[in-house]
Formats: sequence, structure tokens, C-alpha cells
Amino acid sequence: MKGVVLAGGTGSRLYPLTKITNKHLLPVYDKPMVYYPIQTLVDAGIRDVLVVTGGRNSGDFLRLLANGKEFGLKHIDYTYQEGEGGIAEALALAEHFAEDEKICVVLGDNIIEGSIASAVNEFQQQERGAASETGAARRRLAEVQLVHDQNWK
Repeated sequence: MKGVVLAGGTGSRLYPLTKITNKHLLPVYDKPMVYYPIQTLVDAGIRDVLVVTGGRNSGDFLRLLANGKEFGLKHIDYTYQEGEGGIAEALALAEHFAEDEKICVVLGDNIIEGSIASAVNEFQQQERGAASETGAARRRLAEVQLVHDQNWK
């Protein structure tokens, strides 16, 4: 199975922070945001990763992530999304990378608590179709948001 990290978008809701960088490169605790989804894929046993990005700061991903050695990868593939085509266009750009294999897609600004390894394994066993961890992930994100909101009141 291959992994795809969608790290495009303008990050307009985070302006002015995103005036000078891509939102996925902003720090979350002690790492750039994009590290978290890549590590999630690696922890699930996925070693073939594509980062889809775009905009003015796309070269910063290459400078930051390089060949993926920091994650124990041999290399990371990159593709450039022109304009604001959204997730569907980003996935179309990943078609050549997938080479008819199954892919695990994660959003570059999502931090997933816990492992997705069991979902990845179940998906690998499926003959066709898609699988989603979003229900559980959304519940965890809602819990994090609730704790965040309570701490900042």
C-alpha cells in the first residue's frame, strides 16, 4: 500500500501566518504540522509516500522533508497541484503514483491520535472499495477541540 499526504490549499483561515508559508509547514508543538500525517503513515507500515502540494511555498516541502530519511524512508515522492482544485484534483495527480495499488490518503493538516495500522490492514484485505477512519478521527479531534476550548476560557 502507498500513502498520499494532501498538503495543498492556501490556508486562508490562518492568515496572516500563511502569508509567508504553507499552513502544513507551521509548527504544532515541536514539529511542522506535515510531520504528523507522514509519521502516521510510516507507523502503519507504509513506506511509499507522495506529498501533494502547491502554491508559492512548495519548494519548502522538499527542503524540509528531503528524501524522507528522518522518517526511515528511502525517498518521498512529490507532485505539484496548480491552483485550487481541491481534494479531487489532488487525488487525480496521485494516480500515476498509485500504479493501480491501493492508497491511504491523509490530509496534511490532520493529527491522528493512535494508530491507523488496523484500518490499513483491513483495507489491504478488501478486494475493492474504500475504507475510512474519519468517524473515529473526528471524534478524537472533537475531544481535542473540547479540551482546547476548556483550557483557553
